[in-house]
Amino acid sequence: MTMKSKYQAVLDLGQELNVQEGDVREEDGQLKVWGTTKTQYEKDLIWDKIKEIGGENPGDIMADIKVADTSVYHRHLVKSGETLGKIAKQYYGDPMKYKTIFNANSDILKNPDLIYPDQELIIPNL
Repeated sequence: MTMKSKYQAVLDLGQELNVQEGDVREEDGQLKVWGTTKTQYEKDLIWDKIKEIGGENPGDIMADIKVADTSVYHRHLVKSGETLGKIAKQYYGDPMKYKTIFNANSDILKNPDLIYPDQELIIPNL
């Protein structure tokens, strides 16, 4: 199995996330990947996928992932049925951090219980 095929799910995720300035090379039994994600959240998704495949400290892959927008953790487009608690759980692992998201979006949100599909919310860095 080549390193590229072993980490194909990482490469697919990079494509799905539209990683910019990306490239992949296999050299001396190690996969070298680099590129730029839109946000830190997307970078974290890629690293989580790398660790899922190669373990906590994989030695067969070298990834240099940069982040284009470090001012926010992510920008989230609200989908039908979502709540700030569900969104907070997705990004922070804790639904009670909904207040952090609410406060970061106080210009468009007046009530934490009222969010609407297609609103773009800033998910702030913690």
